[in-house]
Amino acid sequence: MSAGADPLTSVTAVFVRLKLSLLRNGLRQSAGRRAAYVASAVVALLFAALQLIGLIALRGHAHADALVVLLVAVLALGWAVLPLFFPSGDETLDPTRLVMLPLRPRPLVRALLAASLVGIGPLFTLCLAAGSVIAPAHGGAAYAVAAVGAVLVLLVCVALARAVAAANVRLLTSRRGRDLAVLSGLVVAVGAQLVNFGVQRLGSSGLAELAPVSDVLSWVPPASAVGAVRAASEGAYGTALVRLALCAALLAGLLAVWARQLTRLLTAPDGSTLPAGGAARERRSPGRGRLLPAGRTGTVMERSLRYVWRDPKTKAAWVTSLAIGLIVPVFNALQGSGSVYFACFAAGMLGIQMYNQFGQDTSAFWMVAMTISSPRDAYVELRARACALLLITLPYAALVTVLTTALLADWAALPEALGLSLALLGAMLATGAWTSARFPYSIPQDGYKNVAPGQAGLAWISIFGGMVAAALLCAPVIALTVWLSVRAGGDAWTWVVLPVGVAYGAALTVLGLRFAAPQTARRLPEILTAVSKG
Repeated sequence: MSAGADPLTSVTAVFVRLKLSLLRNGLRQSAGRRAAYVASAVVALLFAALQLIGLIALRGHAHADALVVLLVAVLALGWAVLPLFFPSGDETLDPTRLVMLPLRPRPLVRALLAASLVGIGPLFTLCLAAGSVIAPAHGGAAYAVAAVGAVLVLLVCVALARAVAAANVRLLTSRRGRDLAVLSGLVVAVGAQLVNFGVQRLGSSGLAELAPVSDVLSWVPPASAVGAVRAASEGAYGTALVRLALCAALLAGLLAVWARQLTRLLTAPDGSTLPAGGAARERRSPGRGRLLPAGRTGTVMERSLRYVWRDPKTKAAWVTSLAIGLIVPVFNALQGSGSVYFACFAAGMLGIQMYNQFGQDTSAFWMVAMTISSPRDAYVELRARACALLLITLPYAALVTVLTTALLADWAALPEALGLSLALLGAMLATGAWTSARFPYSIPQDGYKNVAPGQAGLAWISIFGGMVAAALLCAPVIALTVWLSVRAGGDAWTWVVLPVGVAYGAALTVLGLRFAAPQTARRLPEILTAVSKG
């Protein structure tokens, strides 16, 4: 560093260049990663442009200001919550990795804030904020407030995400924190359904219902920046300044909290790595596997159930599937637009857990591979994993189907809906066993990525290809259900779909396991190599 260089500017420039280098080096890792990044960037920017055009087109609408105030509030909430569970993968900017560097918290805050403004997410947010402040703006003063307001919205969103992440970085990197993070699936699932419910309500009643909520949120930053534009358009310049001041005060407060959290992270010892002593020993429950079958089957089932209960990523996947599988049919039934066949969504979401069975073992799969010496051993291994999954999925799929039927008061359709659900579950177990052997991929234990770099294509092929194949395998049961529904007098025979679905699903599961067993026994080295990456 030269003698005349500004140290703050130098640190900020270094971090911005670091962020650009991280993006560039990440794209150099593989052609698939470059293609995925470019595709996601094009889609995000296209969506941002369409949002910007749409919001500008709302100018002059009587309730446009109510919509954009709520939109900015939801945007800020997303920045505060989603980065904790769906980070961009920029792990080298984790502040705990900078402990050994001679950096003070306040210059580090400025540098990290500037680096955080580089990327698709901030650009998308800026487009959305620009459209939100332009929509209610009328007059020169309003446009001046809008320019300041858009910048404040962007800075508040980024600072909010960084402050929340810094405050929880030690928690989220601990085992207890990873266990708590499984609630993210439930939060996202419920939030998505609430947004869907709200959109349907707005479509039927118009934007006028947003006015009371907007009046309150226009005083809550960063939505207050949009409220300031509305106030300036109406000539209430004092109100506009107060609302802008609220947004600026929140930004200053977030930066101060962020700096304090960085001070704690960079100076305090990490207690999560200290030994807990002899008192923190694992408690063993006697007779835990007493109800499970004897031999290899019971051992593998108990191991699979331990993964569900103890492994954070496996638990997160299960909680998300259980939540979404229940929420989608139930919410649609409560809205009056659902169908009993939506209950099949629960079986589909839980059936996904059969895919990539060996990925959750990671490099420890070598111990499993040492016990497999023939297709028969592979068959027993896969069958036990499928049985462990069925212990949860069978009663849950039946419960969701009965609950959906009760909410719709369509008990006559219960047998066919349950039969279709079980047939779909069997098809997904069959295709999941085969894809686990043919397209395995690694699940990194560190960080929040669910796929190792370079294996995203395998994950897409495994999951979505298997889902399509499972739907095609269920075509005979679907055709039977449709035929009985359209046939004269066929309603009296729709109960036949239940035993047919049970038998068909069981047959598909057995055939799928037998077909996947030789593949598993033959490809043990390839599977071990694939699941050990990352």
